[in-house]
Amino acid sequence: MIFESPPGRITLDTDEYFLARAIELAAEAAAVGEVPVGALVVCDGQIIGEGFNQSISTNDPSAHAEIVALRAACAQQGNYRIKRGTLYVTLEPCPMCSGAMLHARIERLVFGAFDPNSGAAGSVINVLDQSRFNHRVEVLGGVADQACANQLRNFFRKRR
Repeated sequence: MIFESPPGRITLDTDEYFLARAIELAAEAAAVGEVPVGALVVCDGQIIGEGFNQSISTNDPSAHAEIVALRAACAQQGNYRIKRGTLYVTLEPCPMCSGAMLHARIERLVFGAFDPNSGAAGSVINVLDQSRFNHRVEVLGGVADQACANQLRNFFRKRR
């Protein structure tokens, strides 16, 4: 999937476009009984990895949407580092996922809903902007936040 935008030019429209795909991935997670979080990695306007939460179905606490998308992107690139990559995710990443982004050298994070319980991109802590680490990630939160939050709210409402 390629976004028709001038190379190197990132706009809010671009971010909303890719976050809309993450919302679709989150819906796939909900359809199979997983917490609806979707993520994708974009490099030079092209999606190079996608994923959604799979912790329940795989009995794997590390199978968060971000980790699944990062693994797919790294496999596609043939490298554990992703140059010029942006990770889009429907929910603010947790500390584990934020750490994985640092190790993968993700350049930019765009997320939807803030997570006041375990968000590690500014809500509870900010793992991605620590002066002691040798890499920092540019963060843009709250893009399509209502749509992302409603998706999670509706999922949990149905489960109660």
